[in-house]
Amino acid sequence: MICSMTAFAECQTRAEPYALRWEIRSVNSRYLDLILRLPDNLRFLEPAVRRQVGKYVKRGKVECHLRLEPLPDADYRFELNRPLIAALTVAIREIDPMLLKAAPVSPLDVARWPGALKEPEIDREALEQAVLAGLSRALEQLAAARRREGEQLAAFVRQRCQTLHQAVETARRLVPQALDAIREKLTARVEEICSEPDRERLEQELVYLAQKLDVTEELDRLDTHLKEVDRLLGSDQPVGRRLDFLCQEMNREANTLAAKAASTALTQCALEMKVLIEQIREQVQNIE
Repeated sequence: MICSMTAFAECQTRAEPYALRWEIRSVNSRYLDLILRLPDNLRFLEPAVRRQVGKYVKRGKVECHLRLEPLPDADYRFELNRPLIAALTVAIREIDPMLLKAAPVSPLDVARWPGALKEPEIDREALEQAVLAGLSRALEQLAAARRREGEQLAAFVRQRCQTLHQAVETARRLVPQALDAIREKLTARVEEICSEPDRERLEQELVYLAQKLDVTEELDRLDTHLKEVDRLLGSDQPVGRRLDFLCQEMNREANTLAAKAASTALTQCALEMKVLIEQIREQVQNIE
């Protein structure tokens, strides 16, 4: 199944006394680039989250953001760190006379001091299970979205490959015509210059020229690459990088065909091939 690297998913769940919301964004990247944004008190889950994401995503830049908010109806109370607050109060009283026109210290300023307030104890194991369960649901949504877009990408690539195959067949028909035209033109030109040309030598030169301008090998390789693209599009493994490599190879063959083109029609055919290959490559950049 072809998958796109671009998708978005979110999942909401709850684990007393919190509401949990996962947001996952995935965009193009050469490799798997995972960015995690977790609350400080859930940093310990990072290895488990990375393993979980790796089961669903093999390639792409993936940003996973977990929001943790107290439930509106939860009995959520902070515990005061009384020894620390008492020490802060003493320190503030000693510092205050040393300052000129010092602003008064509010209770909120004291509450903001690291460690002044302690969050209530929570069931760490239950919270971990809820977080990972929500992540799995979000990743399933993400995978489904990537598959849906991947189907569209595969259909587009197949359609362009079919058009490219038709262009290859057109080029095959044009090659003999182009070589015959060059042969007639050169023969006529030689006869204009020399009334009695060396026919054997002329024939040898024409054979050499025909070999030099022969593009059968390039057209055969293009056909082979197109068959491999079709095979990869039916694979259930990530194939984006291999498809990108095949696009580079097809573009190389089209460039050689354009350089060897023995007629204007062949040149135009080669240019059409290059346009189609570039269109394929643009879409392949989105495939996992």
